[in-house]
Amino acid sequence: MQNIQSYLTIGGLLLFSLTSLRFNNAILDTSTADVQNKVYLTAFSLADDMIEEIKVKSFDQNTIQFPTNDPSTLTLNLGPGSSEVYPNFNDVDDFNGYTRNVDEPHAEGYVVSCAVQYVQGNDPDVVSSTQTFFKKATVTVTSPYMDHAVSLSFIFTLK
Repeated sequence: MQNIQSYLTIGGLLLFSLTSLRFNNAILDTSTADVQNKVYLTAFSLADDMIEEIKVKSFDQNTIQFPTNDPSTLTLNLGPGSSEVYPNFNDVDDFNGYTRNVDEPHAEGYVVSCAVQYVQGNDPDVVSSTQTFFKKATVTVTSPYMDHAVSLSFIFTLK
């Protein structure tokens, strides 16, 4: 009778130990997922903030004062002019090649970069080698805490 009670006690302790380990793993997995969600949500917010900042700018340096009906009059070389420095960019393509580091409380180690390209109007995934009335801004956010970069794009149009 003693042996049976000993075996039942050992079995109960073994079952309790396995259940306890599984419970701890579940809590750890949930905590890890929660932290990853916060990191990616911050990255999406940073990318969206950059796109919103670009949205308030003019389409092109040559359309700040007067619109145009001829795409060949638009800026050929995308990027800031020699005298343009962030935060004083005045048009969408000034953000081409722009990068900034974000090191604030609860958002440290992020790198936000932007690329602007002319794209085809009928297929915005096709980059155009000539000026068009469509510019695609792609904002990419990276962090050492993320497995994959976050990229958001927005199509700007003059029409």
